[in-house]
Amino acid sequence: MKEKITEQSIRLFEKKGFSETSIQDIVDANGVTKGTFYYYFSSKEQLLMDIQLRYINDLLEQQEKIMRDDAKNCKTKLYDMVHMLISNIKTQGASAKVFFREMRNLNEERLAEIIPKRDQFRLTIEELIKEGIEKGEFRSDLNASIATFGILGMANWSYQWYNPEGDQSEEEVARMFTDMILKGIEL
Repeated sequence: MKEKITEQSIRLFEKKGFSETSIQDIVDANGVTKGTFYYYFSSKEQLLMDIQLRYINDLLEQQEKIMRDDAKNCKTKLYDMVHMLISNIKTQGASAKVFFREMRNLNEERLAEIIPKRDQFRLTIEELIKEGIEKGEFRSDLNASIATFGILGMANWSYQWYNPEGDQSEEEVARMFTDMILKGIEL
């Protein structure tokens, strides 16, 4: 039941927003009582925190798996990370929207748990870019920090427009993004 409440809440938060969704909306959508809700969650903010943690922890786990693959070079790992972010839209698109849009509704204590995880994800990509520079896979004049923000901006914003059922596959979008990152768009 906790998973059902969480999944339904993600859809409600995506559609209506966290602030505009009441606990009554959540229990009505799940056909349960407020007592059932409070059995699993101490508050609506606790539910949001669970959603946030689940999303970022899943990304960190996938990222770690990519980074541990010593058979792949930095370019391939970068593609794999971009592909992972794009492919997650199919299964985690609503969670991504809630993660990025609703983080502002967490109190300082909860943000202090989420922000370092978000930063860890970014810093791992930055380290990958620095490693690629050192190994000669990426341009030596590249600012790894700025490049990382550009990559994340491009990939993370995709949940707003990418349709997994559309004309372009997640592999094609990831390849196009990675090619633009690695080669630029200049002739």
